[in-house]
Amino acid sequence: MHDPHLHPGLRRRGFLAAAGGTAAALTLTACGGGPADRAGADNGGKPRRGGRLRAAFAGGGAAETLDPHLSNLFADAARAKALFDKLADFGSDMTPRPRLATRWEPNAALDRWTVTLRDAVFHDGRPVTAEDVLFSYRRIADPEKTYRAKASLEPVDLDASRATGARTVEFRLKRPTAEFPNILASFGAYIVPEDTGKFDKPVGSGPFRFVSFAPGRSALFRRNDAYWGGAPHLDELEFVVANEESARAGALLGGQVEYAHELNPATARAHEGKGRIEIVRLRNSAMQGFVMKTDRPPFDDPRVREAFFLIADRKELVDGALSGAGEIGNDLFGKGYAHYAAGLPQRTQDLDRARHLLRQAGAGDLRVTLDTSPVAAGFTEAAGIFRDQAKKAGVTIDVRTGNKDSYWKDILDSGTLASYRSGAMPIESHISQRLLTDSTTNATHWRHKDFDALYQRLQSTKDLSERNGLYERMQRRLHAEGGFLVWGFADWIVGTGRRVRGVAPDAPANTLDWARFDTVWLA
Repeated sequence: MHDPHLHPGLRRRGFLAAAGGTAAALTLTACGGGPADRAGADNGGKPRRGGRLRAAFAGGGAAETLDPHLSNLFADAARAKALFDKLADFGSDMTPRPRLATRWEPNAALDRWTVTLRDAVFHDGRPVTAEDVLFSYRRIADPEKTYRAKASLEPVDLDASRATGARTVEFRLKRPTAEFPNILASFGAYIVPEDTGKFDKPVGSGPFRFVSFAPGRSALFRRNDAYWGGAPHLDELEFVVANEESARAGALLGGQVEYAHELNPATARAHEGKGRIEIVRLRNSAMQGFVMKTDRPPFDDPRVREAFFLIADRKELVDGALSGAGEIGNDLFGKGYAHYAAGLPQRTQDLDRARHLLRQAGAGDLRVTLDTSPVAAGFTEAAGIFRDQAKKAGVTIDVRTGNKDSYWKDILDSGTLASYRSGAMPIESHISQRLLTDSTTNATHWRHKDFDALYQRLQSTKDLSERNGLYERMQRRLHAEGGFLVWGFADWIVGTGRRVRGVAPDAPANTLDWARFDTVWLA
């Protein structure tokens, strides 16, 4: 079972190796003496045109596809971004930025939005039209399919939505939705040409054109000189599959690739500042924490939840479980993102207060099971550290290690306390997907009609300052008595060769500038 809470690839799959193991999975095209080697000097730091960049990602085996609506892994998302465009994408603060759409305008009731498209063309020369947009969204929303962005498009009435011109779409919504632009930037909501049925030779509007694809092994793309955002600097972009972190790091150190995705903190520490490779830390890429089921003992008592908030030594958890590659959390999702309640006081460990609250709740000798799994980096380590912290407050935690293939499904409704993480998404999406009574991935079972009403009021509020006030009000409540114990935010670590320039250092995974190879060049 894949982690439904993490956007494309922000869950680890246990990295299936291709037949023959890691060595077979890392299939590289020989480039000795090729364009990449002739890219030349840095030219004073100015972008240089030419060369092939080889990027190593963990892959998904022979079942991989270039269908952008099926993107689940990081490799899928990076390939989709190279070939296709969305109407919008998220900046580093998780606010939507225009891509194929140049503007979006609501009516007074916030239940109709008019989206205007830019003048862009697909790789076969056809213009990108409103009909392509509607076709793409209707394909994603197919009730018989399980495409990535399907849940995100739920507020849109696609039967009633229509093209009002060659490059204008009127989206009719099922209810007022002030944060509608987030839908346009949804993970996996790529625009494909109308009537596209298969993706063996995909045609998109992205910065690179398709050349070849061997599922589970490699993909080769070439610069799209007609790209609306300006032609990429690179001649070619090659994705290669290396499922093990050691294989990705080794290929980078050996000069077989110029970009290695998802390195571990130990690798980063060993090579950072040593001159052989460059380390890029993508801050705030993954929330780390525990979920407490608020609808059952002992966590149906808010005093017990507050006690657990106070048991956590967040710095010890970040240092121990993340090897220091991250920053502490404050029991709220979205640190550094738009609408985050940064003004709330940072919660710190207070074992005396925790013991007092537990005694008040009649849980002075509490024993609880913590579900965890090697499904994600740091999970089992964090569980052990928190178990030892809880012991100091008189709480006995039994750590239970689950199957990583079924972990996310198992913890959604069963158990009482579990390890958890999440990738980048707008705070509004986090609320709508995980904290409303009818949310489909409500792991904390936080179900409060007055909280739901605040969310509906937020979506019906046009004034941004008023919406910010509602966001803060909801987060104050969650900080005081919610079920997410958010102890940290992990860095995502990327390694590059010394000749690589233009990799954004401030782009959490799956945001606009993450894996954005159209702006990268070889010095």
